[in-house]
Amino acid sequence: QVPVVESGGGLVQAGGSLRLSCSVPGNSFRIIAMAWYRQAPGNQREWVASITSGGATNYVDSVKGRFTISKDNAENTGYLQMNNLKPEDTALYYCKAQQSRLGRPLLDHWGQGTQVTVSS
Repeated sequence: QVPVVESGGGLVQAGGSLRLSCSVPGNSFRIIAMAWYRQAPGNQREWVASITSGGATNYVDSVKGRFTISKDNAENTGYLQMNNLKPEDTALYYCKAQQSRLGRPLLDHWGQGTQVTVSS
């Protein structure tokens, strides 16, 4: 069973918006922190944004002011709101959801990705 499931990708014109979701099937663990990564064909996976357990956020420069990462603790779901999308945002987007373990480092769980395609 895939520990994390991403959804919300699709095809959108430049300037459009999408909201990606990252959920945990069966709530098998609680998301304490998370990050979004993306990988375009021929490129390495790139970190896009992250949010800590306390809600602090960070973004790669190329998406600052356009993307917003958030998490809903009650829903145990994370989000990436993407506005003013550009063709260079086209990629497979992955969620990394982190699980807290008492006295041990956070455990990373990855999904299989959701495709975002931005047409010019």
